[in-house]
Amino acid sequence: MFFLPQDLDDYIVAHSQEEPGILQDLTRETYQKVLQPIMLSGPYQGRVLSMISQLKSPKRVLELGTFTGYATLCIAEGMPAGGDIITIDINEELEALAGRYFARFRESVNNTITITQKIGPALEIIPEIDGPFDLVFIDADKPNYLNYFNLIIDKMAKGGLIISDNVLWHGKVVEPVQLRDLSTPVLLAFNKTLKEDPRLTTVLLSVRDGLTLSLVR
Repeated sequence: MFFLPQDLDDYIVAHSQEEPGILQDLTRETYQKVLQPIMLSGPYQGRVLSMISQLKSPKRVLELGTFTGYATLCIAEGMPAGGDIITIDINEELEALAGRYFARFRESVNNTITITQKIGPALEIIPEIDGPFDLVFIDADKPNYLNYFNLIIDKMAKGGLIISDNVLWHGKVVEPVQLRDLSTPVLLAFNKTLKEDPRLTTVLLSVRDGLTLSLVR
């Protein structure tokens, strides 16, 4: 989703750090083999996630929505030695593809980062996982965003960061809600909750389809 003119967006990408080769390979394979490859974070948002992770240096990370593992690897770039990522996705068919790139990352970039894949409904898996987490990235099914927030907020470390993707939802958050739209009403409530929750300091960034940073006080 592009909210800026294409030429300006291209300029931004051209003047940001290039994505590593492993992510270029993952992007290529995702587009060749996977339906809806547009779900990838992409080179620009990926560099934003990597920069945030490098600034935050999170020891423990929880990711909701693995897809083929692009964002997982971007976040892993900024983690310290011995860091641990738990990433959850409901699609078991993508587990092996993502797992190959996670193994390659560990072998060639950082063999001290542990990436644990969990397959199944996140609403059932999250309660079984112990916190605290320094960073949580929410990028799964939109109708459950509020449910995910309610499950993870008490598992956050003080000073932890919640990153939420697709919070502008292709611009639908400022348009009349369609009758059968199950996602936009939840995202509207989710965005309001993050803004008003006294436990958080929140800023919504106009990065691609909207990226919210919520700092746990």
